Amino acid sequence: MRVLGLDYGETRIGMAVSDIFGVVATPLETLSEKDRKKQLEAVARVAREKGAEKLVVGHPKRMDGTLGHRAEYTEAFARDLSELTGLPYELWDERFSSTEAHRVLEEGGVSGKKRKTKVDKIAAVLILQGWLDLHPGG
Repeated sequence: MRVLGLDYGETRIGMAVSDIFGVVATPLETLSEKDRKKQLEAVARVAREKGAEKLVVGHPKRMDGTLGHRAEYTEAFARDLSELTGLPYELWDERFSSTEAHRVLEEGGVSGKKRKTKVDKIAAVLILQGWLDLHPGG
């Protein structure tokens, strides 16, 4: 099963996709769009193009595990995207994904300026890979 992973932000959305076996996450583009309708349409298009059968969306919980405004906004986006695509979705705890993405890029020698453009899609890879590791084969 091919799964599309998302690191959702109000202005940027990092995306990753699994291989057809649902084992390995690979980064895709990062969408830079503020208009919610355009965000939904763009992600739905990518889901169709990649043959996604499921969506995994990073769920931004606070450090104590509670949910705030950003989590509610993400939940609404995931629901709307699921309705638009007809695909099931799962929310996945994304605490530390951006921090880890920055670390991975820094260790890879990616400079600060270039790192900013890549961090969202690497965070999406980390979110999706974490989910795949606990759900082999999707």
